[in-house]
Amino acid sequence: MKLPRDIGGRELAKLLARYGYQIVRQTGSHLRLTTQLGGEHHLTIPAHESLRVGTVSAILQEVAVHVKLDRSEIVRELWQ
Repeated sequence: MKLPRDIGGRELAKLLARYGYQIVRQTGSHLRLTTQLGGEHHLTIPAHESLRVGTVSAILQEVAVHVKLDRSEIVRELWQ
């Protein structure tokens, strides 16, 4: 499945709540997300209206490594 081309940082943060990620702070134009599921893990994502495909891919890869799933499974779960 292809990654969406029009997703924003806040929208992605809301989708990642499925894996326990919550916004804990915002510094400038970046959001800091943290989850306690499967051990503490932090993500920093841009709060831009539209994220580049490579940025979304890298964020999802980092989430996939933490939750021990394949990135394609994460994409399927978030956008189906």
